[in-house]
Amino acid sequence: MKEYQAGKIRNIAVLGHGSVGKTTLVEALQYVTGAIDRQGRVEDGTTVTDFEPEEVRRHISISAAMAPIEWKDHKVNLIDVPGYFDFAGEMIGPLTVCEGALIVVDAVAGLSVGAEKAWDQCDKYGVARMMVINQMDRDHANFSKTLKSIIDKYGTHIAPIEVPIVENGQFKGVVCILESKAYMGEGKNRTEVPIPDFVMEEVQMARDAIMEAAAGADDELMEKYFDQGELSGDEIMTGIRKGVLDGSVVPVMCCSAVTRIGTGKLLEDLIDLMPSPEGRVIEGVSPRSGDVHQRVCQDDQPFSARVFKTLADPFVGKLSLIKVTSGVMSGETQLYNANLDKSEKAGTIYVLRGKKQINVPKLHAGDIGALAKLTAVNTGNTLCDASRPVKFDSIEFPAPCISKAVYTKKAGDEDKVFSGLSRLMEEDPTIRISKDTETTETILSGLGELHLEVVSKKLAAKFGAECILQDPKIAYRETIRKSIKCEGRHKKQTGGHGQFGHVWIEFSPRTDGESDFQFVDAVVGGVVPRNFIPAVEKGLRDNIKHGVLAGFPVVGLSAKLYDGSYHPVDSSEMAFKTAARLAFKKLVDASPVLLEPVYHVEVLVPDENMGDIIGDLNKRRGRILGMEKEGELQKVTAEAPLAEMFKYATDLRSMTQARGSFTMKFERYEEVPPADAKKIIENAKQVEEEE
Repeated sequence: MKEYQAGKIRNIAVLGHGSVGKTTLVEALQYVTGAIDRQGRVEDGTTVTDFEPEEVRRHISISAAMAPIEWKDHKVNLIDVPGYFDFAGEMIGPLTVCEGALIVVDAVAGLSVGAEKAWDQCDKYGVARMMVINQMDRDHANFSKTLKSIIDKYGTHIAPIEVPIVENGQFKGVVCILESKAYMGEGKNRTEVPIPDFVMEEVQMARDAIMEAAAGADDELMEKYFDQGELSGDEIMTGIRKGVLDGSVVPVMCCSAVTRIGTGKLLEDLIDLMPSPEGRVIEGVSPRSGDVHQRVCQDDQPFSARVFKTLADPFVGKLSLIKVTSGVMSGETQLYNANLDKSEKAGTIYVLRGKKQINVPKLHAGDIGALAKLTAVNTGNTLCDASRPVKFDSIEFPAPCISKAVYTKKAGDEDKVFSGLSRLMEEDPTIRISKDTETTETILSGLGELHLEVVSKKLAAKFGAECILQDPKIAYRETIRKSIKCEGRHKKQTGGHGQFGHVWIEFSPRTDGESDFQFVDAVVGGVVPRNFIPAVEKGLRDNIKHGVLAGFPVVGLSAKLYDGSYHPVDSSEMAFKTAARLAFKKLVDASPVLLEPVYHVEVLVPDENMGDIIGDLNKRRGRILGMEKEGELQKVTAEAPLAEMFKYATDLRSMTQARGSFTMKFERYEEVPPADAKKIIENAKQVEEEE
């Protein structure tokens, strides 16, 4: 592969909803440019960018994958990004290193939620956009209807720069409005033909829309457009390019990835209209002084690069995908990790095409490649010249919204499973692994049920470690509702010294709002010797870990030791600990109740879903605290028990067609309703009997 300067590079993330043909389109563009000899199919598992076993098995993209192509003396670094929302984290890394995004829309279904989310993320990261209406070869494909759905949503931003040529229901070619030319046929074998009469009216309407969009992107062009009512072809191109760069204009094209009709023109439009990384200024800070530093995307600048993705492979080792943001990187370049204050050597440099690694001698500013076996490098790290260090902003990935407990399938595989999960965390920063100290479970958190299922399959395929995912145990608590005086008397006579301990303890609920156990020494007259009182307290503290209802920890409990007796020979610390335990067991008469964790929940949803969301939260024993407008969405604030929220991420996605999102944080413990408490207690007793 040739070396390319920044001005000849285009970094483009291919985004959109699941199953709109993104991977097939990337495959077609590789075939058209000669990067591959045969166009693979998603259904056959033969595409370049879907190479993971789970991708092949499920026929969906799971990880973002590179597919660089060369066309007309330019290099286009395409990144095929998954469209399913469980893998939304895979979109973030590419958007931090790409100057442009191609949003793919289905010609049958029209504008989808995935395309809307991609648009919003492009806004967030300041990425230029173009849209392509794909799958024009399908039955019921309707360019006009799909274009209308896009315009209805985004208005004057949209500029259709192509019109399809459809004859007898068959997609034959495209009319390029900017060139006033028509092309028939596929890919590089297309031929120029006269513009058919039956599309002339549509072409003129599109030209007017483009002219208006171009004028709106530039004040001088706007003035000329108002004065003369017309712009030249060069002026339209100037206005469109400027509008694409600042986000005010989003060109729309059409193609069929399967038949490759329209793909050649699509490539040319990407090169002509999408911005190059050349001259792009990125701000960072000095890791030593904290001063703001800038890096310009040029070869003559100090070297800097950003790690935007990590691939974990048990055979190849760790691969770090990077974008050179300034300077030039060769195999001899010393890499200073500004995040971890460590240095490493670049070594072999690769350009990735799917899983294929292509050795290259160097990467110029603006280009994307990969480095192997950088041990102390993680996703989001900045690599730079140690003499001119800079640290860019870290990458913010979506927070996990669903959790499962992880159990090994085979006894003795614990180390294998958890070391494998740690490796997968390097690859996917949206995974979280934590240890629940109370339930002793290892908790795996992610963006959806499919996400966690895929993680478990990857674990088995890559590291030979099989695991089982279950709903996590809930950390219930127990407390009492009334005060009670309990006697604990332990007397045992065996040969020689016996055992004797005797206490009277008043148990009561704490009224000061605190949940910690409170021990009060109210003994007078030495009825319990001073040296045995700590043993009573310890006996109680040991026993509050397992309550009398279902074995859950007891909270909000005050215990006052006020009376008792002892034997001068047979009394011991152990005897008084046992007496305290016997007194504690009588809490069954103090109206014990079960408590459950209640979470503060904030849900962001479109207006039209408000009724469904509120009704659903009520079914989950939730309490609605308030509603307020937040941007174009409504924010519903509520409280709900954790026991009812395990599958909320999946259900919310279903109710809102994935437009809704939510956050949860622990609020407090509350009493479990009697009917639910009865089931929990019965289940706990059953588990105890089985053990």
